[in-house]
Amino acid sequence: MPEAAALTLVPTPIGNLEDITLRAIRVLREADLVLCEDTRTSGRLLQHLELKKPLQAYHLHNEHQVVPRLLERLAKGERMALVSDAGTPGISDPGFLLVRECLARGLAVECLPGPTALIPALLKSGFGAERFAFEGFLPVKKGRQTRLQELARETRTLIFYESPHRIVKTLTQLAEVFGPERPASVSRELTKLFEETLTASLGELATTLAARSAIKGEIVLVVEGAKQEKGERSKYNFRDDEASDDGDADDDPAA
Repeated sequence: MPEAAALTLVPTPIGNLEDITLRAIRVLREADLVLCEDTRTSGRLLQHLELKKPLQAYHLHNEHQVVPRLLERLAKGERMALVSDAGTPGISDPGFLLVRECLARGLAVECLPGPTALIPALLKSGFGAERFAFEGFLPVKKGRQTRLQELARETRTLIFYESPHRIVKTLTQLAEVFGPERPASVSRELTKLFEETLTASLGELATTLAARSAIKGEIVLVVEGAKQEKGERSKYNFRDDEASDDGDADDDPAA
């Protein structure tokens, strides 16, 4: 039997409350403490699930202060569940620091599969999903232009998270650096009543959204990868002599 987890990362719905697994509900029920970004948001979820559990705030502004005490309690045998306001904790949300410190101390960590906004947005875009790069949130100021320049020739599909009040600026800047004709997709309010996905060029999307009086909901922006120039070899391609599964003749029955 695998060692029981001291800390379990529990994905929570990104909108539709039906998108939570039976296993996630069981883990929350069995936890001694639920760590969450906002106790009000997670409190409403637990109330919906008819669960009563102690909640403790764990977010970017306090994680360095609370982690030592949490590690002490975990070492004594308490079982904790870590959730974010929506989606999978640790994906553009707090979680990495606590997981790293738990592993460094030999405390078992488990992560449940579950909701995350980037995969539905990627698949709804219609762009290639064989290889993609998740960039999370772009730098707001320092390093932003440098990062955009670095990504301009990336051939994999690119996925970004963005806030409603910055999406037009981001689309405009991407159009300037990547070219206004680069295909892209904007998804917002995923799994919710007013879910919307717009697919067009970066320039067209910037114009369309700039004309709106208000944009609501967290946004996932998917941008098609750069076209590989003729004769250019992708950095992800194997050489012909490395194209076999393992390069091991013993795996071939005819060998």
